[in-house]
Amino acid sequence: MLRLSKKADYALMAMKHLALRPDQGSASAREIAEHYDIPIELMAKVLQRLVRRGLLVSQQGTRGGYLLARSASEMSVADVIQAVDGPLAVTACATTEDTCDQYEKCNIRDPLWRIKDRIVTALSTCSIAEMASDAGPGEPAATVVPVTLSRRLVVRP
Repeated sequence: MLRLSKKADYALMAMKHLALRPDQGSASAREIAEHYDIPIELMAKVLQRLVRRGLLVSQQGTRGGYLLARSASEMSVADVIQAVDGPLAVTACATTEDTCDQYEKCNIRDPLWRIKDRIVTALSTCSIAEMASDAGPGEPAATVVPVTLSRRLVVRP
């Protein structure tokens, strides 16, 4: 079964959280973690990984925190998952490295790689803005407004 890691889940939750509040400034790791009952240490690690991959910007200081690095419409679910978990793999032989005894004889490797490519393509077509436009439990319905401020998409409840 294909399943996202908890870190990928938390990363997507944080990205949606930030996409829903572009005009409210940055959000701290603590704020995001407390809002979703996630351990602060784990959220901080996930957010730092997103910063290193260029999806978030970190601001220091008393009003510091995290902001989307670019418009939510310019970042995909695939970008976030791969930033946190690395390349998507559906088989143990996800690369061309010959590490499996059945590698040369395997009759499902290539079809499974094509399926993996389709999954990545599907995840790439869903933007963070699209995720933010779907209200979750306890969230107000958001409307994506096609106006940019400081190169960020404005999402209003």
